[in-house]
Amino acid sequence: MITRADTLDVFDKEVFGGPGVITFTKIVDPATLAGNGRLFNIGVLKPGNAVGYHKHKGELEIYYILEGEGLYNDNGTETNIKAGDVTVCQDGEGHGLLNTGSKDLKMVALILFTNKAK
Repeated sequence: MITRADTLDVFDKEVFGGPGVITFTKIVDPATLAGNGRLFNIGVLKPGNAVGYHKHKGELEIYYILEGEGLYNDNGTETNIKAGDVTVCQDGEGHGLLNTGSKDLKMVALILFTNKAK
């Protein structure tokens, strides 16, 4: 299966009460994840925009930071992150991400089910 770049779904979304929006490019439709996950996207946060703090239940979320820098909230502990860093929010944990840089923060976001929760 090949999906061409010009057919990918691109949309803006306010996420968990964070300021601004994140621009998502849906890399793979959830149906293609064979029941193992619900999201595989590229996300772009403009400076000052954020994914608000939230918890995961029955799933885990991984961010791979492609460009930029930000402040990652890992269960209440804030840590600076930059391009090349990977974050993992396990089942039952919480996280959020704020773009604190002067350029866009670009990341891959992947949500996988931990117990086949759908």
